[in-house]
Amino acid sequence: MEDVLQIERLSKRFPPEIVALADANLTVRKGEVHCLLGANGAGKSTFLKLIAGALSPSDGEIRVDGVKVNFRAPAEAAASGISMIYQELDLVPQLTVAENLFLGHPPASYGFLRKSNRRLRAREALARVGATFSPDDRVGSLSIANQQLTAIARSLTRDAKVIIMDEPSAALNETELKAVFRVIRELTAQGVAILYVSHRLGELREIGDRVTVLRGGQTIETFPVEGTPDSALVEAILGRNRALVERLDRAPVTGEVVLKVDRLTGAHGLDIRDFELRRGEIAGLTGLNGSGRTSFLKALFGADSSNAQMTLHGKTFKPKSPRDAISAGLGLVPESRKTEGLILDAPIYRNAMLPTMQGQLFARHAQMKAQTIPVLKQLSTKYGAPEQKVIQLSGGNQQKVVLAKWIIKGAQLLLLDEPSRGLDIGAKADLYRLVDQLASKGAAVIVASSELEELYAACDTIWVFHEGRNIARFDPAKTDQDTILKHQILGEDYHD
Repeated sequence: MEDVLQIERLSKRFPPEIVALADANLTVRKGEVHCLLGANGAGKSTFLKLIAGALSPSDGEIRVDGVKVNFRAPAEAAASGISMIYQELDLVPQLTVAENLFLGHPPASYGFLRKSNRRLRAREALARVGATFSPDDRVGSLSIANQQLTAIARSLTRDAKVIIMDEPSAALNETELKAVFRVIRELTAQGVAILYVSHRLGELREIGDRVTVLRGGQTIETFPVEGTPDSALVEAILGRNRALVERLDRAPVTGEVVLKVDRLTGAHGLDIRDFELRRGEIAGLTGLNGSGRTSFLKALFGADSSNAQMTLHGKTFKPKSPRDAISAGLGLVPESRKTEGLILDAPIYRNAMLPTMQGQLFARHAQMKAQTIPVLKQLSTKYGAPEQKVIQLSGGNQQKVVLAKWIIKGAQLLLLDEPSRGLDIGAKADLYRLVDQLASKGAAVIVASSELEELYAACDTIWVFHEGRNIARFDPAKTDQDTILKHQILGEDYHD
């Protein structure tokens, strides 16, 4: 089988001294499904962006059909036959399927769009992926699975030689995923190569021919899927002699139960059972992308609808909105602080006082500043003046403002979703020191993070989430980090 994509010694460095990719190598053959595997932070996202032309490499070579290429934009990669289907599909929901399929490269003659030709070619592309919907349908009206098929069909309108699929199963149920797998098999039979990125070993077993493992920005090894045991893949992902983060000694949590979730169900297969959180406890939520961590926190905060049997401080708790949750003493630091946690053009003090001022008609600015300044000082926030716009602060100091608003409000149950994302090492250390201080004063804290090393060092309990369920619970004082990672990757149930 001939090689269609060859990548040698690819690297990417960002200033000042960040090495996102160090030495990545990959060979994809015509008509194969080549899987890419690696833990969070292994360099997969950077690797894909380099292949798809969204980033330029610092070093190394990319060859398509043996010809060296130097993509300066995704359009150049697409013109060479490299098509990328992102996890968050980049389709325009307001446009029709046909319009999406040819967005950026419409069939035209002498500068005039040929709609009949576009519709005909759209039908042909949809037929190749087995789609039953019309090219005239609005993309926004389609199911997620049919939007996925639309994205694949769009790749075919550019005569794709290699289609990169980034976590395609994240938003699909089992039936929808089988339909996508059927399309993948039909495409590979036609000679199209698929570079398939997933954390789920079961999917790789079902659809893959070969699998390449990235770790620490480097290619570790390429394995044949058939005949390679899960243990060998897990060892390649984790590293045999990987240094683990040292845990600091933490006193056992003896506070009363604050939150008890007998069962909570919600959208995208969310089904959480027998979850408990005590006063003064820091509970970590770990899991692969799409595991349900964010959905669980949003359901607790009343931001997502759910059906729940749970108690808060011994009383039935069923928040219908964030207002209900805030009134009950909850605070949420969302994954995207810039879009969901802050009003960027508003002053620091107004952001910090948002929950406290809820429902108040008149704002006493001097009083608001007086309440804000001591808390910002307690958090060691670096800023010029409380009137300064929060957008002018660093990411770490913005995160401290988000935390400040819940401290001022007096929240006793804090929900932190990817709180350290985008922060440097010093800011991360500050953040977890603050979390520990809040817990020592009686707050209960749930931290959802992709960085297991951080949870391992900071938490009293770590829950593993997998496909919407809390499948395992560990005491990190008694369990090594690799054991937790193996359950995260393999999806095995365990409760200590």
